[in-house]
Amino acid sequence: MLKTHNQVLLGALRGLDVVLAFLAWEFAYQARFFWLNWPSADYIPDHVEYLKAAFAAALLTALTFSLANVYRPQSFIRPRQDFLYLLRGGLYLFLALVVVAFYYREFSYSRVHTLYFLVFLLLLLVLSRYLARKGMKWLHRRGYHLRKIAVIGSGETALNFAQRLAGYQRTGILLKGVLSLQSGTSLPTSLPQFNDLEELVHRIQRQEIDQVFLALSPTEQTHLPQLKEQFAELWVDLHIVPNLGSFRTLHTETENFEGMPVVTIVRSPLFGWNRLLKRGLDMVGAAAALLIFGPIMLLIAGLVRLSSPGPIFYRQERMGLDGRTFNALKFRSMRLDAEQRTGAVWASKDDDRCTPIGRFIRKVSLDELPQLFNVLRGEMSLVGPRPERPVFIEQFKKQIPDYMLRHKVKAGITGWAQINGWRGNTSLEKRIEFDLYYIERWSLWFDIKILFLTIFKGFVDPNAY
Repeated sequence: MLKTHNQVLLGALRGLDVVLAFLAWEFAYQARFFWLNWPSADYIPDHVEYLKAAFAAALLTALTFSLANVYRPQSFIRPRQDFLYLLRGGLYLFLALVVVAFYYREFSYSRVHTLYFLVFLLLLLVLSRYLARKGMKWLHRRGYHLRKIAVIGSGETALNFAQRLAGYQRTGILLKGVLSLQSGTSLPTSLPQFNDLEELVHRIQRQEIDQVFLALSPTEQTHLPQLKEQFAELWVDLHIVPNLGSFRTLHTETENFEGMPVVTIVRSPLFGWNRLLKRGLDMVGAAAALLIFGPIMLLIAGLVRLSSPGPIFYRQERMGLDGRTFNALKFRSMRLDAEQRTGAVWASKDDDRCTPIGRFIRKVSLDELPQLFNVLRGEMSLVGPRPERPVFIEQFKKQIPDYMLRHKVKAGITGWAQINGWRGNTSLEKRIEFDLYYIERWSLWFDIKILFLTIFKGFVDPNAY
Protein backbone atom coordinates (compact mmCIF):
# COMPACT_ATOMS: atom_id res chain seq x y z
CA MET A 1 0.00 0.00 0.00
CA LEU A 2 2.70 2.48 1.01
CA LYS A 3 4.69 1.64 -2.10
CA THR A 4 1.77 2.15 -4.49
CA HIS A 5 0.64 5.30 -2.68
CA ASN A 6 4.08 6.89 -3.15
CA GLN A 7 4.81 5.33 -6.55
CA VAL A 8 4.70 8.61 -8.48
CA LEU A 9 6.71 10.45 -5.83
CA LEU A 10 9.45 7.81 -5.69
CA GLY A 11 9.60 7.68 -9.50
CA ALA A 12 9.96 11.46 -9.61
CA LEU A 13 12.74 11.34 -7.02
CA ARG A 14 14.63 8.75 -9.08
CA GLY A 15 14.51 10.97 -12.14
CA LEU A 16 15.35 14.09 -10.12
CA ASP A 17 18.38 12.39 -8.54
CA VAL A 18 19.80 11.62 -11.99
CA VAL A 19 19.43 15.29 -12.96
CA LEU A 20 20.96 16.43 -9.65
CA ALA A 21 23.92 14.07 -10.13
CA PHE A 22 24.57 15.63 -13.55
CA LEU A 23 24.36 19.15 -12.07
CA ALA A 24 26.56 18.22 -9.09
CA TRP A 25 29.23 16.92 -11.48
CA GLU A 26 29.16 20.20 -13.39
CA PHE A 27 29.14 22.32 -10.22
CA ALA A 28 32.13 20.32 -8.97
CA TYR A 29 34.03 21.07 -12.19
CA GLN A 30 33.34 24.79 -11.87
CA ALA A 31 34.20 24.87 -8.16
CA ARG A 32 37.36 22.81 -8.57
CA PHE A 33 38.90 24.77 -11.43
CA PHE A 34 37.22 28.22 -11.32
CA TRP A 35 35.09 29.19 -8.30
CA LEU A 36 37.38 27.88 -5.54
CA ASN A 37 40.36 26.36 -7.36
CA TRP A 38 41.45 24.70 -4.12
CA PRO A 39 43.92 23.16 -4.00
CA SER A 40 45.36 25.17 -6.84
CA ALA A 41 45.24 23.26 -10.14
CA ASP A 42 48.31 23.06 -12.41
CA TYR A 43 46.11 23.27 -15.52
CA ILE A 44 42.43 23.37 -16.49
CA PRO A 45 41.34 20.09 -18.14
CA ASP A 46 39.04 19.91 -21.14
CA HIS A 47 35.45 20.68 -20.09
CA VAL A 48 34.05 18.37 -22.80
CA GLU A 49 35.65 15.31 -21.14
CA TYR A 50 33.97 16.18 -17.83
CA LEU A 51 30.62 16.74 -19.54
CA LYS A 52 30.81 13.27 -21.10
CA ALA A 53 31.67 11.79 -17.73
CA ALA A 54 28.68 13.58 -16.16
CA PHE A 55 26.30 11.28 -18.03
CA ALA A 56 28.11 8.21 -16.70
CA ALA A 57 28.07 9.64 -13.16
CA ALA A 58 24.32 10.26 -13.42
CA LEU A 59 23.66 6.68 -14.56
CA LEU A 60 25.90 5.28 -11.82
CA THR A 61 23.94 7.33 -9.29
CA ALA A 62 20.67 5.74 -10.42
CA LEU A 63 22.18 2.24 -10.22
CA THR A 64 23.99 2.56 -6.89
CA PHE A 65 21.12 4.35 -5.17
CA SER A 66 18.77 1.53 -6.15
CA LEU A 67 21.22 -1.04 -4.77
CA ALA A 68 21.52 0.98 -1.56
CA ASN A 69 17.70 0.99 -1.09
CA VAL A 70 17.58 4.78 -1.11
CA TYR A 71 14.05 4.76 -2.52
CA ARG A 72 12.32 2.95 0.36
CA PRO A 73 8.80 4.35 0.91
CA GLN A 74 9.31 4.23 4.70
CA SER A 75 12.44 6.40 4.58
CA PHE A 76 10.73 9.41 3.02
CA ILE A 77 8.64 10.05 6.14
CA ARG A 78 11.66 9.79 8.45
CA PRO A 79 14.21 12.50 7.49
CA ARG A 80 16.98 11.13 9.69
CA GLN A 81 16.65 7.62 8.29
CA ASP A 82 16.42 9.04 4.77
CA PHE A 83 19.67 10.94 5.32
CA LEU A 84 21.45 7.77 6.45
CA TYR A 85 20.29 5.95 3.31
CA LEU A 86 21.51 8.86 1.19
CA LEU A 87 24.91 8.59 2.88
CA ARG A 88 24.97 4.87 2.12
CA GLY A 89 24.04 5.58 -1.50
CA GLY A 90 26.87 8.13 -1.66
CA LEU A 91 29.33 5.52 -0.36
CA TYR A 92 28.18 3.01 -3.00
CA LEU A 93 28.53 5.70 -5.66
CA PHE A 94 32.04 6.62 -4.49
CA LEU A 95 33.16 2.97 -4.69
CA ALA A 96 31.62 2.63 -8.15
CA LEU A 97 33.44 5.76 -9.35
CA VAL A 98 36.74 4.45 -7.99
CA VAL A 99 36.29 1.16 -9.86
CA VAL A 100 35.34 2.88 -13.13
CA ALA A 101 38.25 5.34 -12.86
CA PHE A 102 40.65 2.45 -12.26
CA TYR A 103 39.70 0.71 -15.51
CA TYR A 104 39.13 3.81 -17.64
CA ARG A 105 42.57 4.97 -18.80
CA GLU A 106 41.78 7.32 -21.69
CA PHE A 107 41.49 10.38 -19.45
CA SER A 108 42.63 11.13 -15.90
CA TYR A 109 39.96 12.86 -13.80
CA SER A 110 40.74 15.00 -10.77
CA ARG A 111 40.29 13.13 -7.50
CA VAL A 112 39.54 16.42 -5.74
CA HIS A 113 36.76 16.99 -8.29
CA THR A 114 35.22 13.66 -7.27
CA LEU A 115 35.14 14.74 -3.63
CA TYR A 116 33.58 18.06 -4.62
CA PHE A 117 31.00 16.13 -6.65
CA LEU A 118 29.96 13.96 -3.69
CA VAL A 119 29.62 17.01 -1.42
CA PHE A 120 27.53 18.95 -3.96
CA LEU A 121 25.39 15.88 -4.67
CA LEU A 122 24.65 15.26 -1.00
CA LEU A 123 23.71 18.91 -0.47
CA LEU A 124 21.41 18.90 -3.50
CA LEU A 125 19.80 15.62 -2.43
CA VAL A 126 19.11 16.85 1.11
CA LEU A 127 17.64 20.08 -0.30
CA SER A 128 15.48 18.20 -2.82
CA ARG A 129 14.10 15.89 -0.11
CA TYR A 130 13.32 18.87 2.11
CA LEU A 131 11.45 20.63 -0.70
CA ALA A 132 9.66 17.40 -1.65
CA ARG A 133 8.37 16.99 1.90
CA LYS A 134 7.23 20.60 1.96
CA GLY A 135 5.52 20.11 -1.40
CA MET A 136 3.70 16.98 -0.18
CA LYS A 137 2.46 18.85 2.91
CA TRP A 138 1.17 21.62 0.67
CA LEU A 139 -0.73 19.07 -1.46
CA HIS A 140 -2.13 17.27 1.60
CA ARG A 141 -3.45 20.52 3.10
CA ARG A 142 -5.39 21.12 -0.12
CA GLY A 143 -6.84 17.63 -0.14
CA TYR A 144 -4.60 16.05 -2.80
CA HIS A 145 -2.71 12.77 -2.67
CA LEU A 146 -4.65 11.48 0.34
CA ARG A 147 -5.75 7.99 1.30
CA LYS A 148 -8.66 8.06 3.78
CA ILE A 149 -8.73 4.71 5.54
CA ALA A 150 -11.08 2.75 7.78
CA VAL A 151 -10.11 -0.46 9.60
CA ILE A 152 -12.68 -3.09 10.55
CA GLY A 153 -11.69 -5.44 13.36
CA SER A 154 -10.92 -5.46 17.06
CA GLY A 155 -8.30 -8.14 17.54
CA GLU A 156 -4.54 -7.75 17.96
CA THR A 157 -3.98 -7.74 14.20
CA ALA A 158 -6.46 -4.88 13.66
CA LEU A 159 -5.08 -2.78 16.50
CA ASN A 160 -1.46 -3.23 15.44
CA PHE A 161 -2.34 -2.37 11.85
CA ALA A 162 -4.33 0.73 12.89
CA GLN A 163 -1.58 1.99 15.20
CA ARG A 164 1.01 1.64 12.44
CA LEU A 165 -1.24 3.46 9.96
CA ALA A 166 -1.52 6.35 12.42
CA GLY A 167 2.24 6.91 12.08
CA TYR A 168 2.04 7.55 8.32
CA GLN A 169 -0.10 10.66 8.38
CA ARG A 170 2.60 12.85 6.85
CA THR A 171 2.55 10.67 3.71
CA GLY A 172 -1.14 11.42 3.20
CA ILE A 173 -2.38 8.14 4.68
CA LEU A 174 -5.14 9.20 7.09
CA LEU A 175 -6.73 6.76 9.52
CA LYS A 176 -10.34 7.90 9.77
CA GLY A 177 -11.46 5.30 12.26
CA VAL A 178 -11.63 1.71 13.51
CA LEU A 179 -14.85 -0.31 13.70
CA SER A 180 -15.16 -3.21 16.13
CA LEU A 181 -17.68 -5.91 15.23
CA GLN A 182 -17.29 -7.67 18.57
CA SER A 183 -19.63 -6.47 21.30
CA GLY A 184 -18.07 -5.51 24.61
CA THR A 185 -14.65 -4.79 23.10
CA SER A 186 -13.06 -1.46 24.00
CA LEU A 187 -10.56 0.11 21.61
CA PRO A 188 -7.70 2.42 22.64
CA THR A 189 -8.91 6.00 23.03
CA SER A 190 -5.93 7.18 20.96
CA LEU A 191 -7.55 5.70 17.84
CA PRO A 192 -10.56 7.31 16.10
CA GLN A 193 -13.58 4.99 16.13
CA PHE A 194 -16.85 4.35 14.32
CA ASN A 195 -19.98 3.65 16.37
CA ASP A 196 -21.39 1.03 13.99
CA LEU A 197 -21.33 -0.26 10.42
CA GLU A 198 -24.12 2.13 9.44
CA GLU A 199 -21.99 5.15 10.33
CA LEU A 200 -19.06 3.76 8.33
CA VAL A 201 -21.25 3.15 5.26
CA HIS A 202 -22.71 6.64 5.53
CA ARG A 203 -19.23 8.22 5.61
CA ILE A 204 -18.14 6.14 2.62
CA GLN A 205 -21.19 7.40 0.70
CA ARG A 206 -20.18 10.96 1.58
CA GLN A 207 -16.73 10.17 0.10
CA GLU A 208 -14.97 10.70 3.42
CA ILE A 209 -13.37 7.23 3.15
CA ASP A 210 -11.90 5.57 0.07
CA GLN A 211 -10.04 2.55 1.54
CA VAL A 212 -11.36 -0.14 3.89
CA PHE A 213 -9.13 -2.77 5.49
CA LEU A 214 -10.69 -5.92 6.96
CA ALA A 215 -8.52 -7.17 9.84
CA LEU A 216 -11.03 -9.49 11.47
CA SER A 217 -10.35 -11.59 14.53
CA PRO A 218 -11.41 -15.28 14.43
CA THR A 219 -14.64 -14.45 16.31
CA GLU A 220 -15.48 -11.68 13.81
CA GLN A 221 -15.15 -13.92 10.74
CA THR A 222 -18.88 -14.71 10.95
CA HIS A 223 -19.59 -11.13 9.79
CA LEU A 224 -17.91 -11.70 6.41
CA PRO A 225 -21.12 -12.51 4.46
CA GLN A 226 -22.78 -9.33 5.77
CA LEU A 227 -19.70 -7.23 4.95
CA LYS A 228 -19.46 -8.75 1.48
CA GLU A 229 -23.09 -7.85 0.76
CA GLN A 230 -22.70 -4.36 2.20
CA PHE A 231 -19.51 -3.39 0.33
CA ALA A 232 -20.73 -4.86 -2.97
CA GLU A 233 -22.96 -1.80 -3.24
CA LEU A 234 -20.14 0.70 -2.56
CA TRP A 235 -17.21 1.98 -4.62
CA VAL A 236 -14.65 1.85 -1.85
CA ASP A 237 -11.34 -0.06 -2.28
CA LEU A 238 -11.37 -3.18 -0.12
CA HIS A 239 -8.33 -4.91 1.40
CA ILE A 240 -7.85 -7.88 3.73
CA VAL A 241 -5.20 -8.03 6.46
CA PRO A 242 -4.91 -11.75 7.30
CA ASN A 243 -4.91 -12.80 10.93
CA LEU A 244 -1.90 -15.14 11.14
CA GLY A 245 -2.30 -15.81 14.85
CA SER A 246 0.95 -16.97 16.46
CA PHE A 247 2.76 -17.63 13.14
CA ARG A 248 6.26 -16.10 13.00
CA THR A 249 6.45 -14.44 9.59
CA LEU A 250 9.64 -14.49 7.54
CA HIS A 251 9.72 -12.50 4.27
CA THR A 252 5.93 -12.46 3.91
CA GLU A 253 4.63 -11.90 0.40
CA THR A 254 1.29 -11.98 -1.42
CA GLU A 255 1.04 -13.25 -4.98
CA ASN A 256 -1.66 -14.14 -7.46
CA PHE A 257 -1.91 -17.76 -8.61
CA GLU A 258 -4.47 -18.41 -11.33
CA GLY A 259 -6.68 -15.66 -9.94
CA MET A 260 -6.34 -16.84 -6.33
CA PRO A 261 -4.43 -14.72 -3.76
CA VAL A 262 -1.72 -16.68 -1.95
CA VAL A 263 0.00 -15.35 1.18
CA THR A 264 3.52 -16.65 1.80
CA ILE A 265 4.22 -16.62 5.55
CA VAL A 266 7.71 -18.13 5.78
CA ARG A 267 10.25 -18.03 2.98
CA SER A 268 14.01 -17.82 2.63
CA PRO A 269 15.27 -14.46 1.35
CA LEU A 270 17.82 -16.26 -0.81
CA PHE A 271 16.19 -17.02 -4.14
CA GLY A 272 16.81 -15.86 -7.69
CA TRP A 273 19.46 -13.17 -7.99
CA ASN A 274 19.85 -12.93 -4.22
CA ARG A 275 20.99 -16.53 -4.12
CA LEU A 276 23.48 -16.02 -6.95
CA LEU A 277 24.89 -12.84 -5.41
CA LYS A 278 25.41 -14.46 -2.02
CA ARG A 279 27.02 -17.52 -3.60
CA GLY A 280 29.33 -15.25 -5.60
CA LEU A 281 30.37 -13.42 -2.42
CA ASP A 282 30.98 -16.76 -0.71
CA MET A 283 33.17 -18.10 -3.51
CA VAL A 284 35.26 -14.95 -3.87
CA GLY A 285 35.49 -14.36 -0.11
CA ALA A 286 36.41 -17.95 0.76
CA ALA A 287 39.09 -18.11 -1.96
CA ALA A 288 40.56 -14.79 -0.78
CA ALA A 289 40.48 -15.91 2.87
CA LEU A 290 42.31 -19.15 2.00
CA LEU A 291 45.05 -17.14 0.29
CA ILE A 292 45.35 -14.81 3.29
CA PHE A 293 45.11 -17.42 6.03
CA GLY A 294 46.83 -20.24 4.10
CA PRO A 295 50.22 -19.84 5.84
CA ILE A 296 48.53 -19.66 9.26
CA MET A 297 46.50 -22.78 8.49
CA LEU A 298 49.65 -24.68 7.51
CA LEU A 299 51.28 -23.60 10.77
CA ILE A 300 48.25 -24.67 12.83
CA ALA A 301 48.12 -28.02 11.00
CA GLY A 302 51.78 -28.66 11.94
CA LEU A 303 51.18 -27.70 15.57
CA VAL A 304 48.09 -29.92 15.84
CA ARG A 305 50.06 -32.85 14.43
CA LEU A 306 52.94 -32.31 16.87
CA SER A 307 50.84 -31.59 19.96
CA SER A 308 48.86 -34.85 20.13
CA PRO A 309 48.40 -38.07 18.17
CA GLY A 310 45.51 -38.21 15.72
CA PRO A 311 44.22 -36.52 12.55
CA ILE A 312 44.68 -32.80 11.88
CA PHE A 313 41.04 -32.19 10.99
CA TYR A 314 37.92 -33.05 12.92
CA ARG A 315 34.65 -33.72 11.06
CA GLN A 316 31.42 -33.20 12.94
CA GLU A 317 27.86 -33.62 11.67
CA ARG A 318 25.98 -30.31 11.60
CA MET A 319 22.62 -29.18 10.23
CA GLY A 320 22.42 -26.51 7.54
CA LEU A 321 20.03 -25.16 4.91
CA ASP A 322 16.51 -26.70 5.03
CA GLY A 323 17.62 -29.27 7.60
CA ARG A 324 20.24 -30.93 5.39
CA THR A 325 23.21 -32.30 7.34
CA PHE A 326 26.89 -32.05 6.39
CA ASN A 327 30.28 -32.64 7.97
CA ALA A 328 31.71 -29.36 9.24
CA LEU A 329 35.52 -29.21 9.17
CA LYS A 330 37.57 -27.92 12.08
CA PHE A 331 41.14 -28.18 13.23
CA ARG A 332 41.15 -30.89 15.90
CA SER A 333 41.36 -29.20 19.28
CA MET A 334 40.57 -32.14 21.60
CA ARG A 335 41.96 -35.54 22.41
CA LEU A 336 40.77 -38.44 20.28
CA ASP A 337 38.71 -39.98 23.10
CA ALA A 338 37.11 -36.65 24.12
CA GLU A 339 33.46 -37.70 23.71
CA GLN A 340 33.80 -41.36 24.66
CA ARG A 341 33.32 -40.62 28.36
CA THR A 342 31.30 -37.37 28.19
CA GLY A 343 29.09 -37.91 25.15
CA ALA A 344 27.83 -34.96 23.10
CA VAL A 345 28.15 -31.87 25.31
CA TRP A 346 28.72 -28.20 24.67
CA ALA A 347 32.25 -26.95 25.11
CA SER A 348 32.85 -25.17 28.42
CA LYS A 349 35.47 -22.89 29.86
CA ASP A 350 38.68 -24.67 30.90
CA ASP A 351 37.48 -27.85 29.15
CA ASP A 352 40.02 -30.52 30.16
CA ARG A 353 39.37 -32.41 26.91
CA CYS A 354 41.26 -29.73 24.91
CA THR A 355 44.88 -30.09 23.89
CA PRO A 356 47.18 -27.13 24.73
CA ILE A 357 47.26 -25.90 21.12
CA GLY A 358 43.55 -26.69 20.79
CA ARG A 359 42.65 -24.43 23.71
CA PHE A 360 44.53 -21.55 22.06
CA ILE A 361 43.11 -21.91 18.56
CA ARG A 362 39.57 -22.16 19.96
CA LYS A 363 40.11 -19.04 22.04
CA VAL A 364 41.00 -17.04 18.90
CA SER A 365 38.49 -18.93 16.69
CA LEU A 366 41.19 -20.20 14.31
CA ASP A 367 39.92 -23.78 14.64
CA GLU A 368 37.01 -22.76 12.36
CA LEU A 369 39.21 -21.79 9.38
CA PRO A 370 38.89 -25.18 7.59
CA GLN A 371 35.17 -24.41 7.20
CA LEU A 372 36.24 -22.20 4.29
CA PHE A 373 36.36 -25.49 2.36
CA ASN A 374 32.74 -26.14 3.43
CA VAL A 375 31.91 -22.74 1.94
CA LEU A 376 33.60 -23.56 -1.36
CA ARG A 377 31.66 -26.85 -1.50
CA GLY A 378 28.40 -24.95 -1.01
CA GLU A 379 27.57 -26.56 2.34
CA MET A 380 28.04 -23.33 4.29
CA SER A 381 28.18 -19.60 3.71
CA LEU A 382 30.63 -17.01 4.98
CA VAL A 383 27.77 -15.34 6.88
CA GLY A 384 24.79 -17.01 8.51
CA PRO A 385 23.62 -18.65 11.73
CA ARG A 386 26.24 -20.97 13.21
CA PRO A 387 25.48 -24.63 12.42
CA GLU A 388 24.44 -26.86 15.30
CA ARG A 389 24.64 -30.60 15.86
CA PRO A 390 21.42 -32.55 15.13
CA VAL A 391 21.49 -34.12 18.60
CA PHE A 392 21.17 -30.67 20.18
CA ILE A 393 18.65 -29.41 17.61
CA GLU A 394 16.18 -32.12 18.61
CA GLN A 395 16.28 -30.63 22.10
CA PHE A 396 16.33 -26.93 21.19
CA LYS A 397 13.47 -26.98 18.68
CA LYS A 398 11.10 -28.11 21.46
CA GLN A 399 12.33 -25.47 23.91
CA ILE A 400 12.72 -22.35 21.75
CA PRO A 401 9.88 -21.03 19.55
CA ASP A 402 10.77 -20.58 15.86
CA TYR A 403 14.17 -22.21 16.36
CA MET A 404 13.97 -24.11 13.05
CA LEU A 405 13.48 -20.88 11.03
CA ARG A 406 17.24 -20.30 11.29
CA HIS A 407 17.66 -23.13 8.78
CA LYS A 408 16.03 -21.11 5.99
CA VAL A 409 19.53 -19.89 5.03
CA LYS A 410 22.88 -21.64 4.90
CA ALA A 411 24.84 -21.90 8.12
CA GLY A 412 27.76 -19.46 8.31
CA ILE A 413 31.30 -19.24 9.62
CA THR A 414 30.40 -15.92 11.21
CA GLY A 415 27.07 -14.24 11.87
CA TRP A 416 25.14 -11.33 13.35
CA ALA A 417 24.75 -13.14 16.69
CA GLN A 418 28.48 -13.93 16.94
CA ILE A 419 29.75 -10.39 16.34
CA ASN A 420 27.26 -9.16 18.95
CA GLY A 421 28.73 -11.49 21.57
CA TRP A 422 26.12 -14.26 21.54
CA ARG A 423 28.38 -17.28 21.20
CA GLY A 424 29.68 -20.04 23.44
CA ASN A 425 27.75 -20.66 26.63
CA THR A 426 25.49 -17.58 26.38
CA SER A 427 21.72 -17.16 26.06
CA LEU A 428 20.49 -19.41 23.27
CA GLU A 429 17.24 -17.43 23.05
CA LYS A 430 19.15 -14.20 22.34
CA ARG A 431 21.29 -15.99 19.76
CA ILE A 432 18.18 -17.19 17.91
CA GLU A 433 16.70 -13.70 18.13
CA PHE A 434 19.77 -12.25 16.42
CA ASP A 435 19.83 -15.05 13.83
CA LEU A 436 16.21 -14.37 12.85
CA TYR A 437 16.90 -10.62 12.76
CA TYR A 438 19.66 -11.34 10.22
CA ILE A 439 17.42 -13.55 8.06
CA GLU A 440 14.53 -11.06 8.08
CA ARG A 441 16.80 -8.18 7.03
CA TRP A 442 19.25 -10.01 4.80
CA SER A 443 21.00 -8.09 2.07
CA LEU A 444 24.39 -8.36 0.40
CA TRP A 445 25.36 -5.13 2.15
CA PHE A 446 24.44 -6.70 5.53
CA ASP A 447 26.73 -9.66 4.76
CA ILE A 448 29.61 -7.34 3.86
CA LYS A 449 29.02 -5.33 7.06
CA ILE A 450 29.16 -8.51 9.19
CA LEU A 451 32.34 -9.70 7.46
CA PHE A 452 33.96 -6.32 8.11
CA LEU A 453 32.93 -6.33 11.79
CA THR A 454 34.18 -9.91 12.17
CA ILE A 455 37.73 -8.63 11.67
CA PHE A 456 37.39 -6.62 14.89
CA LYS A 457 34.83 -8.60 16.90
CA GLY A 458 34.73 -12.12 15.50
CA PHE A 459 38.05 -13.71 16.41
CA VAL A 460 38.69 -12.95 20.08
CA ASP A 461 35.71 -13.15 22.42
CA PRO A 462 35.49 -13.92 26.16
CA ASN A 463 32.80 -16.53 25.41
CA ALA A 464 34.92 -18.40 22.83
CA TYR A 465 36.26 -21.63 24.27
